[in-house]
Amino acid sequence: QVQFVESGGGLVQPGGSLRLSCTASTSIISIYTMAWYRQLPGTEREYIATISKGGTTNYKDSVKGRFTISRDNAKKTLYLQMNSLKPEDTAVYYCNAPNNRVTWGKGTQVTVSS
Repeated sequence: QVQFVESGGGLVQPGGSLRLSCTASTSIISIYTMAWYRQLPGTEREYIATISKGGTTNYKDSVKGRFTISRDNAKKTLYLQMNSLKPEDTAVYYCNAPNNRVTWGKGTQVTVSS
């Protein structure tokens, strides 16, 4: 059973950048769709970006143009480059494979504050 471990979060000032990583315990080459989610304080977890095996990407409107999702199958890793961060981006960020019923990881905390 594949497991995901998120990392790269931290405290950053508004307008700053962070690069999150999601490393899988097994190969992700056969996983068609991988995705990033986030859970804002006091809210339910929500989808923010997906990427297909062929490289097709989709983003939630609130992050489109600022975040970039990518995957490196050789490194068994999913990435999320976050630029122009805003305080409202503060959340715990998670990765998963929507069509593969993978257990949620612990996520990585991103805090955007002056």
